[in-house]
Amino acid sequence: MKIGILQTGLVPEGMAETVGEYPDMFARLLDGRGFTFETYPVVKGAFPEGPEAADGWLITGSRHGVYEDHDWLPPLEELVRAIYAAGKPLVGVCFGHQVIAQALGGRVEKFAGGWKVGPTPYRFADGVRTINAWHQDQVVEAPQGAEVVAESEGCRYAALHYPGHAYTVQPHPEFDDTFTRALIETRGPGVVPQGQLDEASGKLGTPLDSAALADQFARFFRERTIA
Repeated sequence: MKIGILQTGLVPEGMAETVGEYPDMFARLLDGRGFTFETYPVVKGAFPEGPEAADGWLITGSRHGVYEDHDWLPPLEELVRAIYAAGKPLVGVCFGHQVIAQALGGRVEKFAGGWKVGPTPYRFADGVRTINAWHQDQVVEAPQGAEVVAESEGCRYAALHYPGHAYTVQPHPEFDDTFTRALIETRGPGVVPQGQLDEASGKLGTPLDSAALADQFARFFRERTIA
């Protein structure tokens, strides 16, 4: 099964040589589950011809906000709606979670309550899962028809299920502790309160439940269900 990865952001400068870009992280996350991947760096204006270019689609995270003015954002939202209408399974993570919600009628804002950084517990129907987070923006109004399937403290819409169409999550199962530490050191200072960065650093090494989300992604791509 071919998964088209819509790349909406770039890793911090100088890190790609060691960790790869975001699509590489998702390929590692989903490794061994029978998928092939093709990347479309939409952040650089490179788009697929349409929904039929892949069997399923995944939208990555990004340092950009979905409410910002970028030339590539309107066509990305159009593509989201086209994928949805075509019935191709769609997965979104962080920025991907947000842009899918916005494209389908939801609302995204910079959360007044601040950032979520590092290992964070999220309440799913089958229990609490700890996954690395890196965001201040979040969905504050879900689109009509979306089911809320996970939440965390201060993040009501942490995961959304659009039955038969899409499954999206706010946290980053593709981020391991090494990459999260690099973000804390390169993108965090001056942006995220230092006390919060220190707290997040201290939590690195907490066992993560990223594989459980990877299994859900794989199930959704193949079966259009997360159960």
